[in-house]
Amino acid sequence: MDKTIDKNYCMSSFLAFRYIANHNFTWREGIEPAAMQLIPEEDKIACKTSDDIDKNIREQLQGLVPEKTALLLSGGIDSGILAAYMPKGVRAYTVVNPNPSSDLEVKRAEQICKETGLEHIVVEVSWSDYQECIDKLMIHDGCPVFANEPQVYTVAKKIKEDGNEVIVLGDNADMAFGGMDRLLSKDWTYEEWAERYTFVSPETVLNDAASIMDVYERYKIGSNGVDFIKFINEIFASSSSGAYLNAFDCIGISYLDPYARLKMADDLDLERVRAGDSKYLLRELYKKKFPVFEVPEKIAMVRAVDGWMKDWNGPQRPEFKPDCVKGLTGEQRFLIYSLERFLNLMDL
Repeated sequence: MDKTIDKNYCMSSFLAFRYIANHNFTWREGIEPAAMQLIPEEDKIACKTSDDIDKNIREQLQGLVPEKTALLLSGGIDSGILAAYMPKGVRAYTVVNPNPSSDLEVKRAEQICKETGLEHIVVEVSWSDYQECIDKLMIHDGCPVFANEPQVYTVAKKIKEDGNEVIVLGDNADMAFGGMDRLLSKDWTYEEWAERYTFVSPETVLNDAASIMDVYERYKIGSNGVDFIKFINEIFASSSSGAYLNAFDCIGISYLDPYARLKMADDLDLERVRAGDSKYLLRELYKKKFPVFEVPEKIAMVRAVDGWMKDWNGPQRPEFKPDCVKGLTGEQRFLIYSLERFLNLMDL
């Protein structure tokens, strides 16, 4: 199917969702934004208990060659569980950058590796590493990147240089088992959800912003409701997983996320999540695998863009409003920085 060329829509969609969420649109002829293909819900394995998850992860990880397999280990619940299935000697990689939470990440990951007999490797990521790979990632993906992608690329490059052929990761656990506790914190109205989820409001940044409400309309229920769980499992999952897969594909290394093939057999117990027991099935499994450890609270893959972007004065191209980065977080600023860099790179 021919795509509609609409730079304004693509810019707006990237700022709002971190990717082009409507695959009918493209930047211009010759640029093809990558389309993330999620595993259909009907093809996923339903898990009712933590034992079901245990069984299915074990089956998926059978047959991996230890000398050629690497684990992305953050020190959190999801990757910590995966570490329990890895053969001794497998290399586990933890990212370090100037973010204050890096020290806690490394400490937790070290404990997991000591308990499981894995070789722990710490990979430092700097702003110069970002600069080295941003353009490669954008050309490969046909789209600007967000803050996670250069970091994933840098660690994946190290993993491949060390002779590994497969990366095991746990990115999809949050989507599959109720880990997005902030996004699940209430029953949102349609308007509330659109305001809460949008990463950067296009109309506050762009001089000629396009409406991105067509994406939200897919999930609207009745006059003012929204299926926010389905939205998370589709829109957020495409964005989050796409960052990893673009980096892995750009490097040329295989990957396996066991959680991506699993789903809950029963409806997510939102009351339980909202009471502080997010990912309750995975918490149960973690306790079984590591009874001597406290169950760690979620730590997202750490990024240092708040520090790196704090002195950036904002974009200079005419598509952007003056002083549009004022009051924004480092991650939001990076989205705008990446978008302007992509426009320059692709001569748009």
